[in-house]
Amino acid sequence: MGQMGKWAFIVGFVICVVAGLLIAEPWMYWVLAVLGLIVGFMNITGEETKTFLLAAIGLMLSATSVMAIPVVGMAVTAIVSNVVAFIAAAVLVVSLKSLFEVAKD
Repeated sequence: MGQMGKWAFIVGFVICVVAGLLIAEPWMYWVLAVLGLIVGFMNITGEETKTFLLAAIGLMLSATSVMAIPVVGMAVTAIVSNVVAFIAAAVLVVSLKSLFEVAKD
């Protein structure tokens, strides 16, 4: 099962780059969301939760400012937007797991 989460993460990032540079189909966001859910359930452990959530918040907040970079701004923005769609599903899962863990105690 751990290997599936690892491969979901790798495939998700490859799709983010390919979709950002070459194709931008609406169904890609669904694929990225499903892969993000797999990553959230299988890859992020209890001790990684805080670091993952903090990094995800930083990524999501800075995603829109990347467009200001001359020449490559549009391509980088497309890639980062895909990464945000990918990570958002994982953030949802990790956040819910964390909330349930806190509520349990």
